[in-house]
Amino acid sequence: MERHAALVRLRPEKEAEYRALHAAAWPGVLAALKRAHIGNYSIFLRDGLLFSYLEYTGDDYAADTAAIATDPTSQHWWALTDPCQQPLDTAVDGQLWASAEEIFHLD
Repeated sequence: MERHAALVRLRPEKEAEYRALHAAAWPGVLAALKRAHIGNYSIFLRDGLLFSYLEYTGDDYAADTAAIATDPTSQHWWALTDPCQQPLDTAVDGQLWASAEEIFHLD
């Protein structure tokens, strides 16, 4: 199992919309995540910063996340959620969510 974390800013004027979307996350989006071997997925909010954590149980994270990107339901979901987000200043060009490095873990 791999643990992945990432961060992005939440546009303040979009917070209510973002919260509402995630309060009723679409079943098709959740199914695409599960097909991609993603579970124990959480998004946290603090001071305008979104922090996501997920656990990956597959064999090829890049391929599985690429499959999510081709899913029409996930694409429609992102068309609604992406405008709510703003990349960190340190994000790579074209990267919305910036990966975070794990520096400590306790089981």
